[in-house]
Amino acid sequence: MRPRWAAAVIGVAAVAGAAFLVADGGSGPTGPRALTSDEVNRLAMTRFRNYEAHGRALTITVPGTAGGLIVTGAVDYQRKIGYGVVHGTGRDTSSDGLIGWTATAVFVHPMANAPAHAPASPPRSGWYSRPLQSSGSSLDSALAIALSLGIDRPDNAELLPQNGAAWLGRDQVDGHRVDVMTGPSSRDRSGTADRVRYWVGSDGTMYRVRISVGSGSQPVVIDFDTHKYVPVEPVPGVTPTR
Repeated sequence: MRPRWAAAVIGVAAVAGAAFLVADGGSGPTGPRALTSDEVNRLAMTRFRNYEAHGRALTITVPGTAGGLIVTGAVDYQRKIGYGVVHGTGRDTSSDGLIGWTATAVFVHPMANAPAHAPASPPRSGWYSRPLQSSGSSLDSALAIALSLGIDRPDNAELLPQNGAAWLGRDQVDGHRVDVMTGPSSRDRSGTADRVRYWVGSDGTMYRVRISVGSGSQPVVIDFDTHKYVPVEPVPGVTPTR
């Protein structure tokens, strides 16, 4: 198997910034330390678990100096499409509305009173499209990262420890006990693994990812299973990948 962690945060992420503290509630040891064989295997499986599930419900929190954005939606990891609703936090509602995305394009449907959850069937009109930006946009970086967190095979477990993966501590996410691990994130595998965090359950299920992107001063956080998963329907103009 060839190494696949490069996709996990894609070139658009341009990771930067300080490492983040991991809370384990004082209930266990803290790292960093080398991964055990079981931890390596779970980390190698975690993106494949998303693909096996076909899709996952998620909430993407994108901080910003002028106010943040929260995307509540879902990603279909087999067809490589995302769909949800955007709400601003600490800012006006000019960015609110529905959103769909692929690895190359973003589709937006502005709404003055955006619902808490996107309708299962996207509206057939009122959409505007643009290329997904490869740099300079924390939102676009977050969308690309979210889309890349599912692949059609496990990662190469033998390469993960060599490329900077490590165990940091234990935590809980929505009642699930998890291990917090770092994972390689760039093609050259140099100097970035310590700034990506994966919250992984005992069976390899991914519950949270946190990463610093070059265009943001605070980390992007992607939480999974925050609401019921609804199969993703492509918005007008989107051609799913098979």
